[in-house]
Amino acid sequence: MAVPIVIHLINLLRHRRVEWAAMEFLLASQRKNSTWVRLKELLLLLLRMAAVVAVVMIVAQPLGCKGLSQLLGGSKTHHIVLLDDSYSMGDRQADATAFDKARQVVERIGDEVARQPRAQSFTLLRFSRARLGRAGTQPDLQAEKVTTDFGRRLQEMLKPIGPSQLAFGPAGALEAIEQLFGDTKGEDRVVYLVSDFRTKEWDEPDELAAALARLEAAKAQLRLINCADGAHANLAISALKPAGGTRAAGVPLYLDVTVTNYGSAPVEGVSVLLQEDEQARPALAIDEIPPGESETRRFPVYFASAGDHLVTASLGGDTLAADNVRYCVVELPAGVPVLLVDGEPDATNARYLAAALAPGGAVKTGIDPRIEPTSFLNVNRLDEFQAIYLMNVDRLDHAAVAALEDYVRAGGGVGVFLGDRCRAAFYNDKLYRDGQGMFPLPLVTKTQLLVDRLEKGADLEVSEHPIFAHFAGERNSYLNTVLIDWYFSAPKLWKPETGSTTQVISRLRNGAPLVVSREFGEGRVVAFMSTAAPQWNNWGRNPSFVVTSLELQAYLAPPDRGEANHTVGSVVERDLDPARYQPQARLILPAGAAIAAPMPTTAGEPPPPTDAGSLTSDAVPVPGSHLVRASFPEALVAGEYRLELTTTENESEVRRLAFNVDASEGNLATVGGEELATKLKGIRFEYRQADEFHMAAADLADKSLSPWFLYALLGLLLGEQWLAYAASYHPKREATV
Repeated sequence: MAVPIVIHLINLLRHRRVEWAAMEFLLASQRKNSTWVRLKELLLLLLRMAAVVAVVMIVAQPLGCKGLSQLLGGSKTHHIVLLDDSYSMGDRQADATAFDKARQVVERIGDEVARQPRAQSFTLLRFSRARLGRAGTQPDLQAEKVTTDFGRRLQEMLKPIGPSQLAFGPAGALEAIEQLFGDTKGEDRVVYLVSDFRTKEWDEPDELAAALARLEAAKAQLRLINCADGAHANLAISALKPAGGTRAAGVPLYLDVTVTNYGSAPVEGVSVLLQEDEQARPALAIDEIPPGESETRRFPVYFASAGDHLVTASLGGDTLAADNVRYCVVELPAGVPVLLVDGEPDATNARYLAAALAPGGAVKTGIDPRIEPTSFLNVNRLDEFQAIYLMNVDRLDHAAVAALEDYVRAGGGVGVFLGDRCRAAFYNDKLYRDGQGMFPLPLVTKTQLLVDRLEKGADLEVSEHPIFAHFAGERNSYLNTVLIDWYFSAPKLWKPETGSTTQVISRLRNGAPLVVSREFGEGRVVAFMSTAAPQWNNWGRNPSFVVTSLELQAYLAPPDRGEANHTVGSVVERDLDPARYQPQARLILPAGAAIAAPMPTTAGEPPPPTDAGSLTSDAVPVPGSHLVRASFPEALVAGEYRLELTTTENESEVRRLAFNVDASEGNLATVGGEELATKLKGIRFEYRQADEFHMAAADLADKSLSPWFLYALLGLLLGEQWLAYAASYHPKREATV
């Protein structure tokens, strides 16, 4: 700014004062207008000084006026980093994982922000900490004031952090920052979404697009940073579960293991390693898995003792390790109690079915049949039985019918065998009730299956229903020898209503329904139109009757409710009977496992101290139930957890729980920048690959003012020229002739 003044002073030194009479006269005349002349000269000097300042500012490239606004108490800049730590970020690329690249990006952002002279704030929120369930959102840093050593502190904080075993997408993190920070008034925000942009979340991103649009409408700058260099091949164990059948100690049980190929090329020679209660067993071999396909293999397991048993399946190492192992806890009782209610005094039908379900001797099925009269249904609890069978029952009173229907609605299974004591009126009025009751079809009367002397074929045909899975689609010699003499017929034109759960799973050779199933509430009912004993047929003496009975029991038994098998990220809880267990439970964590921060027992109180590697919980009543519930925070690592309970007799009891990763997160297909631009059309954002991302001046929230100083310089120069012309002397030109 002083340059024009210095030039003026130097020019003054060059002139020597010479007195001259004519000039004295002119100076005296000038003094009369000196004030106006000096004002013009002063304005001209100021314009020239301002022009020099504008040139300097253009070269300096200053950032917006927010520095001034901060001095005046105005807005500030808030950098919000949403860091994807789902387990797909463990995908290894060359010598680093996607999460390693993400960590480097966050460190670069922190370093650049810390170098800025103006005030900044910084928030870091991992995806896994945006949805911690009852623990709530827990950012690693929340509106942290940035100081000169912030970059170093951020780097130290990020060192021990790695990808989690969770499968949370960005939706929860975007929602969390809206709830945490609300209105943007008083600050400018830059939101960095650092992720691997997998197809799982971004293929149909309607919810994400809406959240990003709200941020953009709130004047936030959006930076999407991709840490994955593309889709990689990956194998995952996507399922490990029992294949069905009766579960009991000392009875062989089959499990299904499923391996999924998430790559774009077939994989050959896949070996699945298996363990039963930490004891190795022969591995399974899968010859080939096509790209994008899954292959399932079934294998038997055997446990001689009752209780909880752990089965583990694992693969060899690949680019993503988290989904290469899966756990399954199998709960095996000492026996499976079933109730057989027979309407005949000698219980002939029940005895035949009991012999099929539990032959005895060297053959062990684990089923424990109990034969009782119809009166048993009125005065006893039914939920202790894995299935109930009604056999040749002529009638039941209202209380028994209500108890049976409540049992089925709650998930129980009922099998019905008809006989000569049955009356169609009772079943239609009390059990079928125009389709509102549990019985699957209306009945007409006892009917004889006439002999067809022209076409000799099997008396019954079966479908591919699980009960007849061993016979469907085959010419089975055992089924061909089954003869049906009498059966209960349905109305001639009757058929299951469209969309109903009722289905005919076996028919007679004349097309009449023989076996009909129906889902009722959470349970199932299967009705046989003939007897279990060889009274109306010879099926009870046929070997196929044993197979059918065992499959019927497996179908009617309540399904596995998953009480022992869970997904990582879900809470650990168990309902307990206070009459049997004390109200305190202890959870033993897997070695090196992490778990979400414990919840306070009451508002404002910290949780009680726990032993290393374990947590304790006091059970609380379950609303609307006589049970109590022991609850623990979310499990964050896959593996086996052990729940230690104490009975009312002070005996220790251990329940095993298995937690597995969400296998779908193992699909490493990605969405690129061009695809994102199409899917997020209308939303302004900047997309970069992690290796190419560097903080620019604009990323630090202030815009460059150089263009404005250029415009000001042009205006100043024009003003200076006009004022210089106006302040100087210009004699008028004489007209020429």
